[in-house]
Amino acid sequence: MNQVNVAALLLRARIAVLRLGIPACVAIALCIAGVAAWAWLLPQRAAQARVMAQPLPAPSALVTPPPPPSANQNLAAFYDTLGEKRYAEQQVKVLFDLAAKSSLVLNQGEYKAGYDKASRVSTYQIILPVKGPYQSIWQFAMQGLRAMPYASLDEVGFRRDTIADPTVEARLRFTLYLKDAEP
Repeated sequence: MNQVNVAALLLRARIAVLRLGIPACVAIALCIAGVAAWAWLLPQRAAQARVMAQPLPAPSALVTPPPPPSANQNLAAFYDTLGEKRYAEQQVKVLFDLAAKSSLVLNQGEYKAGYDKASRVSTYQIILPVKGPYQSIWQFAMQGLRAMPYASLDEVGFRRDTIADPTVEARLRFTLYLKDAEP
């Protein structure tokens, strides 16, 4: 008898589907899926609301930043960043090598040493006349500053003979900030 009832129920369902049509059946299936998804998401939403209702931790419980460095620590970090005076000529060689890597023409440079008694810092000023493409000149300048973090690029001057000329003449002035080598 169970098989007869199941077969009769399946026949009735099939007839109802044929009467309703495929679009109505798809709509009913989507409504059932929507109700099932809503029933599943409702507990998830309640759990999320409980989490959001919890108070935030007190500011004192948060991580506090370390205190700022003292003036002596800043001064020590400054002097640690400086290059050593005895290697100044080698730094000039680094600049010449970087110019060659950047395909720039660099024949000679001008150099001038100085000393500031107040800060006890030696300076080594380097003026380099270079020739090459504009982009290569900037690439060379940035590579020089990366290679020597104690250097500054104080002046850049460009000159081009004609607008169509891809070669630019530039004059770069670097200053190296150096400390005396400690014994």
